[in-house]
Amino acid sequence: MATHTFKETIKEGILDMFYIWKREFRAVFRDQGVLIFFILVPLAYPLVYAFIYTNEVVRDVPAVVVDDSRTSLSREYLRKVDATPDVKIIAYCSDMEEAKLVMKERDAYGLIYIPSDFSSNIVRGKQSQIGLYCDMSGLLYYKSLLMANTAVSLDMNQDIKMTVAGNSTDRENEITAYPIKYEDVAMFNPTNGFAAFLIPAVLVLIIQQTLLLGIGLSAGTAREKNKFKDLVPINRHYHGTLRIVLGKGLSYFMIYAVVSVYILCVVPNLFKLNQIGLPEDLILFILPYLIASIFFAMTVSIFIRNRETCMLIFVFTSVPLLFISGISWPGAAIPKFWEYFSYIFPSTFGINGFVRINNMGATLNEIVPEYKALWIQAGIYFITTCLVYRWQILTSRKHIIERHRELKEKRLA
Repeated sequence: MATHTFKETIKEGILDMFYIWKREFRAVFRDQGVLIFFILVPLAYPLVYAFIYTNEVVRDVPAVVVDDSRTSLSREYLRKVDATPDVKIIAYCSDMEEAKLVMKERDAYGLIYIPSDFSSNIVRGKQSQIGLYCDMSGLLYYKSLLMANTAVSLDMNQDIKMTVAGNSTDRENEITAYPIKYEDVAMFNPTNGFAAFLIPAVLVLIIQQTLLLGIGLSAGTAREKNKFKDLVPINRHYHGTLRIVLGKGLSYFMIYAVVSVYILCVVPNLFKLNQIGLPEDLILFILPYLIASIFFAMTVSIFIRNRETCMLIFVFTSVPLLFISGISWPGAAIPKFWEYFSYIFPSTFGINGFVRINNMGATLNEIVPEYKALWIQAGIYFITTCLVYRWQILTSRKHIIERHRELKEKRLA
């Protein structure tokens, strides 16, 4: 290196970078494990997940009834609940214990209880209550049951108010029923569906997690094949930090540029999910997210000692990362420690930015905090990746020198 000119050094570095890129690219498609995480999982997992929630909402949730009132008013209430698209009454039980047994058998997911004083309270002008018990193992069941019973109770309540008021004109009845006219509009999720709400966030997280698993598996393979269990192979083309980082990063970026288009554009289009963002804004936003995710994965790959380790370290993190992103769980309810902890991961800013662009129609100027944060992460993780590989290069050289010294001592002996 001392005899090389600056121009020759640059030329050698570029040639070595493309050599590393070609070798890493070839290694991805020759390693079945890496190929599964880089190609098969991104292709299949979004489809499986979207198919599960393709109906968006739960209809005809089975429910049982305990009607202790047994009056025309209670029967009218139950008929209206059964007529909604959300709930289907499958049985009338004599008491609560019988209804509990039906729910324990998983034949029903909700229990509607009408007390004995239901009609008499209404006749006397008192407020009456209805009990709703739900199986909380599935929140979508709870949502359907609650919305159906709330809608029916409000509808019957307006009829009761008009009857009690004794109005003489339709206009008076209208004012009595709706003193303040309002309109309920579900913004950015017209169907109130689960798929349109959660799947966009999952799609973004899949990119980061499959990169972590694939690059981690590749790092474990490199260590297993290395005589000294180092991350950097013993090869003259691997003696420069930048050429290693850029060569490997370029191969991963080329693969995931195509994979990201499929995950973030093709899959939502197949399942008719909301896509109202501008394509150019989406491309410019995904660029730093991909770079940050790649270098983040390359940085943490230093902890991977063998091929199986990456599965133990990264797989269990998917659900917690989805929660602390502030999409699956309300961001305002996340403790400050976990909020700041989430800033370590590109998925936090990637999920929030993608949802705002793709589902809410935001432009790049409206998501500047997330966009800047991803570029900052890309820069920081690029530096940490360079430090990791520089340390590995020095460690590899040290092992080679020690090995040569041992061989020399054996010859002298």
